[in-house]
Amino acid sequence: MTDQPMLPRSTDLQARLHRVVPGGAHTYARGSDQYPEGAAPVLTHGEGARVWDVDGREYVEYGMGLRSVTLGHGFRPVVDAVSAAIGRGSNFSRPTELELEAAEAFLELVPTADMVKFAKNGSDATTAALRLARAFTGRDTVAICRQPFFSVDDWFIASTDMSAGTGRGAIERTVRFDYNDLESLESALAGDDVACVFLEAATGAVEPAPGFLAGVRAACDRHGTLLVLDEMITGFRWSASGAQHVYGVTPDLSCWGKAMGNGFPVSALAGRREVMELGGLNTDADRVFLLSTTHGPESGGLAAFLAVAEAYRTTDPVGRMEAAGLRLAEGVRQVASAMDLTDHVTVGGRPSCLVFGTRDPDGEPSQAWRTLFLQELVRHGVLGQSFVVSAAHTDADLEHTIDAVAQACAVYRAALDTGSVDGFLHGRPVAPALRSKAAPRRL
Repeated sequence: MTDQPMLPRSTDLQARLHRVVPGGAHTYARGSDQYPEGAAPVLTHGEGARVWDVDGREYVEYGMGLRSVTLGHGFRPVVDAVSAAIGRGSNFSRPTELELEAAEAFLELVPTADMVKFAKNGSDATTAALRLARAFTGRDTVAICRQPFFSVDDWFIASTDMSAGTGRGAIERTVRFDYNDLESLESALAGDDVACVFLEAATGAVEPAPGFLAGVRAACDRHGTLLVLDEMITGFRWSASGAQHVYGVTPDLSCWGKAMGNGFPVSALAGRREVMELGGLNTDADRVFLLSTTHGPESGGLAAFLAVAEAYRTTDPVGRMEAAGLRLAEGVRQVASAMDLTDHVTVGGRPSCLVFGTRDPDGEPSQAWRTLFLQELVRHGVLGQSFVVSAAHTDADLEHTIDAVAQACAVYRAALDTGSVDGFLHGRPVAPALRSKAAPRRL
């Protein structure tokens, strides 16, 4: 293949970004190392499920703002609500009526919770949940499910491959357990020193086994441990009431973000009154410094949430996402089967949160072959590290995607026939976002 970048202006702007922004992006998952070299678009704007880059190219987007956009880019009711709210001022010295409306609307959606507090990002909410759990139980240890991500803060990041700079004691107060494995959870809780258990009820790739979540709830109760559900991804994608509603499990605390603002910054910590009040004024216990942020209650984010809640109340975004995901998955599987790639290009997971897999000639997961697939998708107008849909994906978007997958699979098939990506892949493979060294994608 040519050494020239597929997207010259994007490549130039990405180089400039690297000079002024560490990593060249403000989220590691958005980094250029997550895309093929020369094929990492720098975007200008979006509408619905489409985005445009500085090279003038148009794409059907998947992942949709790291799963934060379920209603589509520029969804008019949200944009109008935010515009109206910030036109009246965005930040004040006292609570606003909007804060009360947002809190009451949230608790109507999530009836397992008695109280809620808003913030701006998911890590604020999860770390506040841990602080509450430690105060409530008098314990320090946290049990974390082996799932991709829970927080940027030391208590979680210290347990990852990107732990440089974290406090030395953080990892000592962390135990891990496996999803769908109650025996490993019991082992983690055996010392009765765990303040809380953190997990996602489900992921895009894995559903809970029968009895697993009920078993987690029962184990937490037996060991005096709080159950914290991370609803960042599942909230407003599995249901407006979260995965806890879908699977019938009641957490002590739950943490929300991403799609609750359709891309606008707003997150939430919700839970039982007796736990949440440790950060309030209706307690005689030592008070917890819970969430106290200047921008947590700003008008734009809360107005966005209220508009999202109304869209979920009056329409069926989850149903549209499920239908789109089912159609897309079937189309991808048909293409892969037609080219004898069923064991090499796969798609799976919950229809509203699809992931694709790429395997090498030996049938093993491969970053190099993933990069080749991504490269060809970008070449044919599809952008995404997954096939995570939104309610804005139209039939035309899906047809475009399936055609792009067919084009990508033709190249994939040709590469498999030679046994290598050499001669087909431009540049180095993508690399895991959380890794200890910049290599193998060092600048």
